[in-house]
Amino acid sequence: MQVAEELGMNIIEELNGNIENIALKLRGFIRDQVKGFKKKGVVIGVSGGIDSAVALALCVQELGKENVYGLILPEEESSPSSKILGTEICKSLGVSYEEVPISPILKSLNIYDQKEQLIKRNFPEYDPKIHKTSLVLPDFLNQGLLNVPYIRLIKDGETVARCRLRANDYLELIGLQNVKQRSRMIVQYMYAEKLNYAVCGTTNKTELALGQFVKYGDGGADLEPLADCYKIQVYALGKLLNVNEEIIKRPPSADTWSNYTTDEEFYWRMPIQILDQLLYAQEHQLPLQIIEKNTGMSREKIEKTQRHINRVRDATEYVRSVPPICYINR
Repeated sequence: MQVAEELGMNIIEELNGNIENIALKLRGFIRDQVKGFKKKGVVIGVSGGIDSAVALALCVQELGKENVYGLILPEEESSPSSKILGTEICKSLGVSYEEVPISPILKSLNIYDQKEQLIKRNFPEYDPKIHKTSLVLPDFLNQGLLNVPYIRLIKDGETVARCRLRANDYLELIGLQNVKQRSRMIVQYMYAEKLNYAVCGTTNKTELALGQFVKYGDGGADLEPLADCYKIQVYALGKLLNVNEEIIKRPPSADTWSNYTTDEEFYWRMPIQILDQLLYAQEHQLPLQIIEKNTGMSREKIEKTQRHINRVRDATEYVRSVPPICYINR
Protein backbone atom coordinates (compact mmCIF):
# COMPACT_ATOMS: atom_id res chain seq x y z
CA MET A 1 0.00 0.00 0.00
CA GLN A 2 1.46 3.33 -1.07
CA VAL A 3 1.94 6.01 1.62
CA ALA A 4 -0.25 8.49 -0.27
CA GLU A 5 -3.06 5.92 -0.39
CA GLU A 6 -2.56 5.05 3.27
CA LEU A 7 -2.94 8.65 4.37
CA GLY A 8 -6.50 8.69 3.03
CA MET A 9 -7.33 5.34 4.60
CA ASN A 10 -10.38 4.87 6.82
CA ILE A 11 -9.61 1.90 9.08
CA ILE A 12 -13.22 1.09 10.00
CA GLU A 13 -14.28 1.19 6.35
CA GLU A 14 -11.34 -1.06 5.54
CA LEU A 15 -12.45 -3.54 8.20
CA ASN A 16 -16.09 -3.61 7.10
CA GLY A 17 -15.71 -3.07 3.35
CA ASN A 18 -15.91 -6.73 2.37
CA ILE A 19 -18.35 -8.04 4.96
CA GLU A 20 -20.51 -10.08 2.53
CA ASN A 21 -17.50 -12.07 1.34
CA ILE A 22 -16.35 -12.52 4.92
CA ALA A 23 -19.74 -14.02 5.81
CA LEU A 24 -19.52 -16.35 2.81
CA LYS A 25 -16.03 -17.50 3.78
CA LEU A 26 -17.08 -18.08 7.40
CA ARG A 27 -20.00 -20.23 6.28
CA GLY A 28 -17.68 -22.33 4.12
CA PHE A 29 -15.30 -22.72 7.04
CA ILE A 30 -18.12 -23.93 9.30
CA ARG A 31 -19.26 -26.45 6.68
CA ASP A 32 -15.76 -27.77 6.03
CA GLN A 33 -14.86 -28.11 9.71
CA VAL A 34 -18.05 -29.93 10.68
CA LYS A 35 -17.69 -32.24 7.69
CA GLY A 36 -13.99 -32.80 8.42
CA PHE A 37 -14.78 -33.71 12.04
CA LYS A 38 -17.46 -36.13 10.72
CA LYS A 39 -20.06 -34.46 12.94
CA LYS A 40 -23.77 -34.00 12.24
CA GLY A 41 -24.02 -30.39 13.39
CA VAL A 42 -22.95 -27.92 16.06
CA VAL A 43 -23.73 -27.00 19.65
CA ILE A 44 -23.41 -23.31 20.58
CA GLY A 45 -23.60 -21.65 23.98
CA VAL A 46 -25.99 -18.75 23.33
CA SER A 47 -25.32 -15.86 25.71
CA GLY A 48 -27.53 -13.12 24.32
CA GLY A 49 -24.41 -11.32 23.08
CA ILE A 50 -23.38 -10.38 19.55
CA ASP A 51 -20.67 -13.02 19.11
CA SER A 52 -22.83 -16.05 19.87
CA ALA A 53 -25.73 -14.53 17.89
CA VAL A 54 -23.58 -14.10 14.78
CA ALA A 55 -22.03 -17.57 15.13
CA LEU A 56 -25.50 -19.08 15.59
CA ALA A 57 -26.90 -17.28 12.52
CA LEU A 58 -23.96 -18.35 10.33
CA CYS A 59 -24.28 -21.97 11.44
CA VAL A 60 -28.02 -21.99 10.73
CA GLN A 61 -27.48 -20.53 7.27
CA GLU A 62 -24.84 -23.10 6.37
CA LEU A 63 -25.91 -26.26 8.22
CA GLY A 64 -29.66 -25.77 8.52
CA LYS A 65 -31.58 -25.08 11.71
CA GLU A 66 -32.14 -28.81 12.30
CA ASN A 67 -28.37 -29.31 12.69
CA VAL A 68 -27.77 -26.56 15.23
CA TYR A 69 -28.49 -26.83 18.96
CA GLY A 70 -28.44 -23.83 21.28
CA LEU A 71 -27.67 -23.94 24.98
CA ILE A 72 -28.75 -21.17 27.35
CA LEU A 73 -26.45 -21.48 30.38
CA PRO A 74 -27.45 -18.99 33.09
CA GLU A 75 -26.28 -18.83 36.69
CA GLU A 76 -27.32 -16.83 39.75
CA GLU A 77 -25.33 -13.71 38.82
CA SER A 78 -26.26 -13.66 35.12
CA SER A 79 -28.22 -10.72 33.82
CA PRO A 80 -31.86 -11.70 33.15
CA SER A 81 -31.51 -10.10 29.72
CA SER A 82 -28.92 -12.73 28.72
CA LYS A 83 -31.46 -15.53 28.95
CA ILE A 84 -34.21 -13.47 27.34
CA LEU A 85 -32.12 -12.38 24.35
CA GLY A 86 -30.53 -15.80 23.94
CA THR A 87 -33.93 -17.47 23.91
CA GLU A 88 -35.32 -14.92 21.46
CA ILE A 89 -32.61 -15.45 18.86
CA CYS A 90 -32.90 -19.24 19.08
CA LYS A 91 -36.65 -18.95 18.50
CA SER A 92 -36.27 -16.42 15.68
CA LEU A 93 -33.86 -18.76 13.84
CA GLY A 94 -35.98 -21.83 14.53
CA VAL A 95 -33.17 -23.51 16.45
CA SER A 96 -33.84 -26.22 19.02
CA TYR A 97 -32.46 -25.07 22.35
CA GLU A 98 -32.37 -25.90 26.03
CA GLU A 99 -31.78 -23.94 29.21
CA VAL A 100 -29.28 -25.61 31.54
CA PRO A 101 -28.50 -23.50 34.65
CA ILE A 102 -24.92 -23.98 35.81
CA SER A 103 -25.55 -22.70 39.36
CA PRO A 104 -25.70 -26.27 40.78
CA ILE A 105 -22.17 -26.92 39.47
CA LEU A 106 -20.90 -23.67 41.00
CA LYS A 107 -22.60 -24.36 44.33
CA SER A 108 -21.13 -27.84 44.46
CA LEU A 109 -17.68 -26.22 44.22
CA ASN A 110 -18.61 -23.58 46.80
CA ILE A 111 -17.88 -20.78 44.30
CA TYR A 112 -20.52 -18.33 45.52
CA ASP A 113 -19.64 -18.73 49.21
CA GLN A 114 -15.90 -18.34 48.56
CA LYS A 115 -16.56 -15.23 46.49
CA GLU A 116 -18.82 -13.78 49.18
CA GLN A 117 -16.17 -14.35 51.86
CA LEU A 118 -13.49 -12.69 49.71
CA ILE A 119 -15.66 -9.63 49.03
CA LYS A 120 -16.54 -9.34 52.73
CA ARG A 121 -12.84 -9.18 53.56
CA ASN A 122 -12.80 -5.96 51.58
CA PHE A 123 -16.35 -4.79 52.36
CA PRO A 124 -17.55 -6.00 55.79
CA GLU A 125 -20.92 -4.37 55.04
CA TYR A 126 -21.45 -6.48 51.89
CA ASP A 127 -24.78 -8.29 51.78
CA PRO A 128 -25.46 -10.22 48.53
CA LYS A 129 -29.20 -9.84 49.14
CA ILE A 130 -29.04 -6.06 48.75
CA HIS A 131 -25.72 -5.36 47.00
CA LYS A 132 -24.47 -6.11 43.52
CA THR A 133 -20.78 -6.19 42.62
CA SER A 134 -18.53 -5.66 39.64
CA LEU A 135 -14.80 -5.81 38.99
CA VAL A 136 -13.47 -2.90 36.94
CA LEU A 137 -10.22 -1.31 35.78
CA PRO A 138 -9.53 2.42 35.31
CA ASP A 139 -10.30 3.92 31.89
CA PHE A 140 -6.89 3.71 30.19
CA LEU A 141 -7.33 6.62 27.78
CA ASN A 142 -8.35 9.10 30.48
CA GLN A 143 -6.63 7.75 33.59
CA GLY A 144 -3.27 6.62 32.30
CA LEU A 145 -1.32 3.44 32.82
CA LEU A 146 -2.48 2.51 36.31
CA ASN A 147 -3.61 -1.11 36.10
CA VAL A 148 -5.10 -1.69 39.55
CA PRO A 149 -8.45 -3.54 39.57
CA TYR A 150 -11.07 -2.56 42.07
CA ILE A 151 -14.44 -3.87 43.18
CA ARG A 152 -17.54 -1.70 43.15
CA LEU A 153 -20.35 -2.27 45.60
CA ILE A 154 -23.69 -1.22 44.07
CA LYS A 155 -27.02 -0.67 45.78
CA ASP A 156 -30.17 0.38 43.94
CA GLY A 157 -28.11 1.11 40.83
CA GLU A 158 -25.68 3.45 42.62
CA THR A 159 -22.05 2.78 43.54
CA VAL A 160 -21.90 2.99 47.33
CA ALA A 161 -18.29 1.86 47.84
CA ARG A 162 -15.19 0.85 45.94
CA CYS A 163 -12.01 -0.88 46.99
CA ARG A 164 -8.75 -1.65 45.26
CA LEU A 165 -7.86 -5.31 45.34
CA ARG A 166 -4.64 -6.79 46.60
CA ALA A 167 -2.91 -9.05 44.09
CA ASN A 168 -3.74 -12.25 45.98
CA ASP A 169 -7.42 -11.33 46.27
CA TYR A 170 -7.56 -10.45 42.57
CA LEU A 171 -6.04 -13.77 41.52
CA GLU A 172 -8.41 -15.69 43.76
CA LEU A 173 -11.42 -13.83 42.38
CA ILE A 174 -10.40 -14.47 38.78
CA GLY A 175 -9.94 -18.16 39.58
CA LEU A 176 -13.44 -18.33 41.06
CA GLN A 177 -15.05 -16.39 38.21
CA ASN A 178 -13.39 -18.49 35.51
CA VAL A 179 -15.05 -21.62 36.86
CA LYS A 180 -18.26 -20.22 35.35
CA GLN A 181 -16.88 -20.29 31.81
CA ARG A 182 -15.34 -23.71 32.32
CA SER A 183 -18.61 -25.09 33.68
CA ARG A 184 -20.45 -23.84 30.62
CA MET A 185 -18.01 -25.63 28.34
CA ILE A 186 -18.44 -28.87 30.30
CA VAL A 187 -22.17 -28.71 29.56
CA GLN A 188 -21.62 -27.88 25.89
CA TYR A 189 -19.38 -30.88 25.39
CA MET A 190 -21.79 -33.16 27.24
CA TYR A 191 -24.52 -32.23 24.76
CA ALA A 192 -22.20 -32.21 21.74
CA GLU A 193 -20.97 -35.72 22.40
CA LYS A 194 -24.51 -36.97 23.00
CA LEU A 195 -25.66 -35.52 19.65
CA ASN A 196 -22.44 -36.27 17.72
CA TYR A 197 -22.08 -32.53 17.16
CA ALA A 198 -19.05 -30.23 17.26
CA VAL A 199 -18.81 -27.35 19.75
CA CYS A 200 -18.76 -24.01 17.93
CA GLY A 201 -16.81 -21.31 19.76
CA THR A 202 -17.59 -17.59 19.69
CA THR A 203 -14.22 -15.94 20.39
CA ASN A 204 -13.46 -13.01 18.07
CA LYS A 205 -10.10 -11.66 16.90
CA THR A 206 -10.02 -8.80 19.40
CA GLU A 207 -10.45 -11.27 22.27
CA LEU A 208 -7.97 -13.70 20.76
CA ALA A 209 -5.31 -11.00 20.32
CA LEU A 210 -5.61 -9.91 23.96
CA GLY A 211 -6.14 -13.33 25.54
CA GLN A 212 -9.65 -12.24 26.54
CA PHE A 213 -11.07 -15.70 27.07
CA VAL A 214 -10.85 -18.46 29.66
CA LYS A 215 -8.49 -21.29 28.84
CA TYR A 216 -10.55 -24.50 28.63
CA GLY A 217 -13.62 -22.35 29.19
CA ASP A 218 -15.02 -20.22 26.37
CA GLY A 219 -11.62 -20.72 24.71
CA GLY A 220 -12.20 -24.49 24.51
CA ALA A 221 -14.11 -25.38 21.34
CA ASP A 222 -13.84 -27.52 18.21
CA LEU A 223 -14.05 -24.63 15.74
CA GLU A 224 -13.76 -20.84 16.05
CA PRO A 225 -15.34 -19.20 12.98
CA LEU A 226 -15.05 -15.63 14.33
CA ALA A 227 -11.45 -15.75 15.56
CA ASP A 228 -10.13 -13.78 12.56
CA CYS A 229 -12.90 -11.14 12.79
CA TYR A 230 -12.35 -8.04 14.89
CA LYS A 231 -15.23 -7.12 17.19
CA ILE A 232 -16.15 -4.25 14.86
CA GLN A 233 -16.49 -6.78 12.04
CA VAL A 234 -18.68 -9.01 14.21
CA TYR A 235 -21.07 -6.09 14.66
CA ALA A 236 -21.09 -5.54 10.89
CA LEU A 237 -21.83 -9.24 10.40
CA GLY A 238 -24.67 -8.93 12.91
CA LYS A 239 -26.28 -6.19 10.83
CA LEU A 240 -25.79 -8.18 7.63
CA LEU A 241 -27.41 -11.24 9.20
CA ASN A 242 -30.32 -9.21 10.65
CA VAL A 243 -29.45 -10.02 14.25
CA ASN A 244 -31.89 -8.57 16.77
CA GLU A 245 -31.13 -4.85 17.25
CA GLU A 246 -31.27 -5.28 21.04
CA ILE A 247 -28.34 -7.70 20.82
CA ILE A 248 -26.36 -5.40 18.53
CA LYS A 249 -26.88 -2.45 20.89
CA ARG A 250 -26.19 -4.44 24.06
CA PRO A 251 -22.80 -3.57 25.63
CA PRO A 252 -20.56 -6.66 25.40
CA SER A 253 -19.81 -8.43 28.68
CA ALA A 254 -18.64 -11.76 30.07
CA ASP A 255 -21.73 -11.42 32.33
CA THR A 256 -20.19 -13.11 35.36
CA TRP A 257 -20.80 -10.35 37.94
CA SER A 258 -24.09 -9.59 39.67
CA ASN A 259 -23.87 -6.02 38.35
CA TYR A 260 -23.69 -6.13 34.55
CA THR A 261 -20.06 -5.22 33.83
CA THR A 262 -19.06 -4.38 30.27
CA ASP A 263 -15.85 -5.46 28.55
CA GLU A 264 -14.96 -1.79 28.19
CA GLU A 265 -15.12 -1.33 31.98
CA PHE A 266 -12.97 -4.31 32.86
CA TYR A 267 -10.88 -5.66 29.98
CA TRP A 268 -10.61 -3.22 27.08
CA ARG A 269 -10.32 -0.03 29.17
CA MET A 270 -11.23 1.98 26.04
CA PRO A 271 -13.99 2.09 23.40
CA ILE A 272 -13.96 -0.87 21.01
CA GLN A 273 -13.79 1.48 17.99
CA ILE A 274 -10.44 2.76 19.29
CA LEU A 275 -9.08 -0.62 20.38
CA ASP A 276 -9.84 -2.41 17.11
CA GLN A 277 -8.31 0.38 15.04
CA LEU A 278 -5.13 0.19 17.14
CA LEU A 279 -4.97 -3.60 16.82
CA TYR A 280 -5.54 -3.37 13.06
CA ALA A 281 -2.85 -0.70 12.77
CA GLN A 282 -0.39 -2.92 14.64
CA GLU A 283 -1.25 -5.91 12.47
CA HIS A 284 -0.70 -3.95 9.26
CA GLN A 285 2.13 -1.74 10.59
CA LEU A 286 0.32 1.45 9.67
CA PRO A 287 2.16 4.75 10.17
CA LEU A 288 1.30 6.97 13.12
CA GLN A 289 -0.22 9.63 10.85
CA ILE A 290 -2.94 7.18 9.78
CA ILE A 291 -3.70 6.20 13.37
CA GLU A 292 -3.83 9.83 14.48
CA LYS A 293 -6.26 10.70 11.69
CA ASN A 294 -8.54 7.73 12.33
CA THR A 295 -8.62 7.75 16.13
CA GLY A 296 -8.27 11.45 16.87
CA MET A 297 -5.63 10.55 19.47
CA SER A 298 -2.32 12.32 19.97
CA ARG A 299 0.89 10.58 18.95
CA GLU A 300 1.97 10.32 22.61
CA LYS A 301 -1.30 8.68 23.65
CA ILE A 302 -1.17 6.27 20.69
CA GLU A 303 2.34 5.16 21.62
CA LYS A 304 1.37 4.68 25.29
CA THR A 305 -1.74 2.73 24.31
CA GLN A 306 0.20 0.50 21.94
CA ARG A 307 2.68 -0.28 24.71
CA HIS A 308 -0.27 -1.13 26.97
CA ILE A 309 -1.68 -3.50 24.32
CA ASN A 310 1.71 -5.17 23.97
CA ARG A 311 1.92 -5.68 27.71
CA VAL A 312 -1.52 -7.30 27.73
CA ARG A 313 -0.45 -9.59 24.86
CA ASP A 314 2.70 -10.60 26.72
CA ALA A 315 0.84 -11.21 29.99
CA THR A 316 -1.75 -13.45 28.32
CA GLU A 317 0.55 -15.37 25.98
CA TYR A 318 0.09 -18.53 28.07
CA VAL A 319 -3.70 -18.28 27.59
CA ARG A 320 -3.34 -18.38 23.80
CA SER A 321 -0.70 -21.12 23.79
CA VAL A 322 -1.40 -24.80 23.40
CA PRO A 323 0.21 -27.01 26.08
CA PRO A 324 3.92 -27.47 25.26
CA ILE A 325 4.96 -31.01 24.38
CA CYS A 326 8.33 -32.54 25.13
CA TYR A 327 9.26 -34.40 21.93
CA ILE A 328 11.72 -37.03 23.07
CA ASN A 329 13.10 -37.93 19.63
CA ARG A 330 13.93 -34.42 18.47
